[in-house]
Amino acid sequence: MKKINYILLNFVPILLMVGLIPIIKNDYLLALADVAIVIISLSLHREAKDLKIFLFGLIALTISETIFVSTGIESFIRTSLFDLMPIWLPILWGYGFIAIKRAVLII
Repeated sequence: MKKINYILLNFVPILLMVGLIPIIKNDYLLALADVAIVIISLSLHREAKDLKIFLFGLIALTISETIFVSTGIESFIRTSLFDLMPIWLPILWGYGFIAIKRAVLII
């Protein structure tokens, strides 16, 4: 049960970031809020290589989403980054990679 609770706690920042999407309509303010959530989360608990995992997720998913949108596989209504996707999405993905890494290590 302790492992499940730890995994769930690591996903709280993601749930918070997703929950703010319909509330904060300005993509730049939402990106700023997401950055603040990531900073607070990592200041409360940071593990080895979390920043590298975050940057990898941010970059890799920005590239992937760019390809998906450019080929028509995916589309977004909010397109504040490269006129293709919301600017806050890579931040969300970056922290998602951290949460996934932590969950995999627990499992």
